[in-house]
Amino acid sequence: MKSKVPRVECRTSQKAWLRKTLRYSQVEAVASSTMTATGDNFFNAFAVYLKASIIQMGWLTAFPQFFGACFQLLSVWLGAYMSRRTLIVGCAVFQAVMVALMAVLALFHPQWGMLMLIGLAIFYHASTNVIQPQWRAWMGSIVPPRRRGVFFAARTRLTMATSLVIFIAGGAMLSISAASGKAWFGFLLLFGCASTGRLVSAWLLWKMHDPDPQPPAQSRQFVETMRQVAHSLREPTFRHYSLFVAGMQGMVAISAPFFAVYMLSELNFTYFQYSINSVASIATQFLTLGFWGRVSDRFGNRLVMVVTSCLLPTVPLWWLISPNFYFLLFAQALSGFAWSGFSLSTSNYLYDIRPHRTNFASYAAVQSALSATLIFIGALGGGYLAAAAPAIRDMLPFHLASSIFVVFICSAVLRGVVTLWFIPRAVEPRVRQHPQLLQIVYRVARFNTISGMVLDWLTIAKRKDEK
Repeated sequence: MKSKVPRVECRTSQKAWLRKTLRYSQVEAVASSTMTATGDNFFNAFAVYLKASIIQMGWLTAFPQFFGACFQLLSVWLGAYMSRRTLIVGCAVFQAVMVALMAVLALFHPQWGMLMLIGLAIFYHASTNVIQPQWRAWMGSIVPPRRRGVFFAARTRLTMATSLVIFIAGGAMLSISAASGKAWFGFLLLFGCASTGRLVSAWLLWKMHDPDPQPPAQSRQFVETMRQVAHSLREPTFRHYSLFVAGMQGMVAISAPFFAVYMLSELNFTYFQYSINSVASIATQFLTLGFWGRVSDRFGNRLVMVVTSCLLPTVPLWWLISPNFYFLLFAQALSGFAWSGFSLSTSNYLYDIRPHRTNFASYAAVQSALSATLIFIGALGGGYLAAAAPAIRDMLPFHLASSIFVVFICSAVLRGVVTLWFIPRAVEPRVRQHPQLLQIVYRVARFNTISGMVLDWLTIAKRKDEK
């Protein structure tokens, strides 16, 4: 009887720290969302306020995305030498400092403020990408398999609700401050709240329990995984898929920075109208994710990928039809509908074609690096195209209401080219034989009004002999 007491106490202690850690994680979702909602959707608006040049708007998308993805590769390497909780908390605090410095930019508004914003955005995205693989592994080790679906669904709802409140409240606050001639004060409060939220998030992450505090000896595994991924690129299905997803994101990046410029500088939308426009896209993505999931289950991921990739080239063209605020809300809802299906189907497709026995953190990091490279090229090209757009518009045989429409049209055409290239090469892969009771749990890692949500997934397998 005495030998059983320590085991009972151990199980009781384990349940206690597990409940506390999961509770901290749910609260952390709210705290971190105050920052992620700001970072992904108000940076472009802040750049317009800082009077960024049209080329600098392209830089603001190009450089942070590219260097951020490179740091995701670094994260996998660092994970072999540092405990993941220390790495995650350290990067979260550093990220909070970066956002706080953006608030300082809003206060002083220096002449070189735009270049500093680009630098801060690079470190901001780098921190996000260092955290992402480690956080996914951490949560995968502490959330019980039978609760993962419910847990991440609840966490996603908290993230969504907080983000929508931040969009609306932030837009209203910026509009009020701008109406009184003090837009700087609105951005100061917005970034100040975002930084505070991230600091609270870091504190909650530090209080969470990590059952595997010591870093795994995986440096050799990382090198071997890189070799496996390089070898897999020779396989046509995987290569075509990778080039398709990266190519589509690169063509989207051509126009992505300039929707904010068009709304705020040319249509003179208030910041509140800009925020509501963002909400229309993001809310639609969340609301239609379940619909696309049912369609994928019934008809396959290839069909959804083809349908949504045919819809995405039309997204920039809707903006040419009318500058009416309510019409553009409708256009954003259509955009969210298309991006929701595209994000889910490409994630599912990747699971089925992913090479076996490949470390997913390394694999996903390489995928992100490939996409980031084309996003970098697309955003840089879009910036220089936008700078030349007035001259191009004057040479066209038809009238365009805005020179930015040249960028929108170019992005739409190139998205269509990527789609036409991929459709004849898209195959419905043989669905991988899943282990018994295997579940695939998705979580929304981040989202954007223009380029859709990014999904992470965790797999949970139970052996046949498990009860």
